[in-house]
Order: sequence, then C-alpha cells, then structure tokens
Amino acid sequence: MKSLFEQNGGTYTKIGDYYIPNLTVPKCKPIGKYGMICRTYLKNHRRTFYNTLFIIGKLNDYLCDIDAQANKLKETLLPKYKEKYGVTEKLKSENQMEWVQRMNTIAHQIDEIILTDIVYGGNE
Repeated sequence: MKSLFEQNGGTYTKIGDYYIPNLTVPKCKPIGKYGMICRTYLKNHRRTFYNTLFIIGKLNDYLCDIDAQANKLKETLLPKYKEKYGVTEKLKSENQMEWVQRMNTIAHQIDEIILTDIVYGGNE
C-alpha cells in the first residue's frame, strides 16, 4: 500500500535503514526593498492577510508584485520630478551639493507616494 506522499507523486531515497522523502523547496523570486517593507507591514498590521497568503503559498508572489509595481511607479515619477525641480546634468556639474539635495528631496517624495499608495494602501 502506497503512502499518501507516494500517491501524490512523492518519492523516497533509502539511506541506511531509513527512507528519506525527496523534498525540494520551490525557487523563489528575490523580493526587493518595497516587498520587504510590505512584508513587515503585513506581519505587524494585517496578520490574517499575511497568514492567508503564507499558507496558500502566494506570499512571495504577492510581495514580488508589490515590489514590481513600486519600482515601475518610481521609474515613471522620477523624470517628472527631476523636470519639476530643475534637476539637470548642468546643475550637477555646476553645483553638486544642490543637485544632491534636490535628488534626495525627490527620492523621499517618491518613496512617500509609493509607501502610501502601493505598500500600505494597496492592501485594502
């Protein structure tokens, strides 16, 4: 009689007197910055949603999707904000400190938009 594991396609390897199941872990896509922030947020504030995704095996895919959406929005907003704040290569060559200040301002504003709209707000 086959075990439930064998009925579902599982196999064993005999090592000494013991049969060890041949288990493999599925490959996971890497999760970026925004995916990790989202994971922490879900763990701390949306525990049921986090546990549900984890149990059905969709947590990593969900976090990768959130990260992809966030990076796409960042790529879309960055040129617009650079134009709005007058960040150019000319400014970079003439006044590096002003360029860095403006780029940091842009980065923080874009991060705030991403966190509010996608990472924290996208889970409702």
